[in-house]
Amino acid sequence: MGLCFSRKAVKPPPAKRIRHQSGVTGSGSSDRWTRTRSSKKEKLEDSMRHERALAAAILFQQHKQQLPNGGGDGGALPFDRSSSLRYPTANGKKQPSLPRSSSSRARSLTDPLLQPHQLVNQEVKIDDLETNQFVLVHGGGFGAWCWYKTIALLEEGGFRVTAIDLTGSGIHSFDTNSITSLSQYVKPLTDFLENLADGEKVILAGHDFGGTCISYAMELFPHKVSKAVFIAAAMLASGQSTLDMFSQKAESNDLMRQAQIFLYANGNTQPPTAIDLDKSLLKDLLFNQSPSKDVALASVSMRPIPFAPVLEKLSLSDTKYGSVRRFYIETPEDNAIPITLQESMINQSPPERVFRLKCADHSPFFSKPQALHKLLVEISKIQSN
Repeated sequence: MGLCFSRKAVKPPPAKRIRHQSGVTGSGSSDRWTRTRSSKKEKLEDSMRHERALAAAILFQQHKQQLPNGGGDGGALPFDRSSSLRYPTANGKKQPSLPRSSSSRARSLTDPLLQPHQLVNQEVKIDDLETNQFVLVHGGGFGAWCWYKTIALLEEGGFRVTAIDLTGSGIHSFDTNSITSLSQYVKPLTDFLENLADGEKVILAGHDFGGTCISYAMELFPHKVSKAVFIAAAMLASGQSTLDMFSQKAESNDLMRQAQIFLYANGNTQPPTAIDLDKSLLKDLLFNQSPSKDVALASVSMRPIPFAPVLEKLSLSDTKYGSVRRFYIETPEDNAIPITLQESMINQSPPERVFRLKCADHSPFFSKPQALHKLLVEISKIQSN
């Protein structure tokens, strides 16, 4: 999303910064030979999966248009499982599992195929973790669909994953223009956390405006959140709104201003109700390093961003929000939330550690899925000091 207005240079953050390495020792030529040998099969499976994802998104758009009031009746479409889409076959046979590589383009050295034995914290087993469950929270305009590569990679590694559709996002059919508060927008996430069993914890990962949303949830349910990961996300201080942060710290951003389309469902004399993004500018703004097939998926799946939650100031306490371990993943090629703005937020409220995904754009779940997956696994295995 990224509402960018003015940007200032900042001093390096005091938090411990870990730069993601582009290569892994020991992978060697045999690993490259293995990838070359299997590339045709992976490309075929990748193509099939993308076609299904696009078809699902288009079918959703058509179905939404057939609902009363365009699908804005406040309900949610039936959905079997938020963490993965299921595609029935004509003969009822089980579909083949997703390939290990979820990227549609050839891997670069900055996004290598990573095996379990190459992980930094490999000595820590999943069963020994405080939690092996991730809850993924999308950014403004996105939906649970954007995490499909991350979901597949984490589940292959034995993690449990749930991707949340916030109110009026993804396949949740509520009218975005009718959302009047942050609590209303975040309700699917807070409902999920509230219904967790006693003693059960999760790792929250938020992207973009999802950073504000997980912060709100951390204040309500600190005892149910093991760690929080901010991925190119808004990480606010108490008393700030998302709009405050971007307007105070980001310099004029012509591309963002050109892409924003304000919607006035209550009339032009009333405040905006939502912000839409110009589809023709999505590639340059959000996906400048991402595969074209993922850009096509986003262009038919993204929905307007509710405006009221962007204006709402957070109330965060040291005893609740401050008690949750926080980690930040920077995206240096980000045109929506520039790296200087990310560093400004980190300086103002330093997390436990900062990681940087080399060559990642605003949507690393598309542009650097393997590298993002590696960092999420690493973070899950970082022990308490």
